[in-house]
Amino acid sequence: MSYEPLYVAYLIYFNRDQDYFECHEVLEELWLERDKDPLYKGLLQVAVGLYHFRNGNIIGGRKMLHSAAEKLGPYPATCLGIDLGKLRRSVLEYARKLDEFETAPFEYYDLRIELLDQELIQAVETAAAELAPNVPQRRGPQRGAKHEAREAAKQRKE
Repeated sequence: MSYEPLYVAYLIYFNRDQDYFECHEVLEELWLERDKDPLYKGLLQVAVGLYHFRNGNIIGGRKMLHSAAEKLGPYPATCLGIDLGKLRRSVLEYARKLDEFETAPFEYYDLRIELLDQELIQAVETAAAELAPNVPQRRGPQRGAKHEAREAAKQRKE
């Protein structure tokens, strides 16, 4: 089986870098190309949920992780070369812990997607050598050049 480069990049950003913002960026592109496939949406939501919780948005993290577990539910345990069943269980456990966060707070922790298919493992290793991590990671959408020019103009006026 051949794997989409955007999917491979998602896995690299997820497992190697824990760069969940970038995970969202690359997989959203593939999700749109694939007519909003619910499987890719579920994977997207895992990254978004972790991103939210890591940045202190407990409600957003909880909602996204519950939604991700629901979206991933109908798919086989082994799918897209990964252990989707294990990921789904981990996501559901995380979401349930977030349900109880007010009474039982816990430290943020990353999840890992287990790769099962040797072809996928090789594709990830090959692409990872060429895909540099974003240092520092983006913590949100970045504003464009027009915004920067307006901000610079404001500074000059002051």
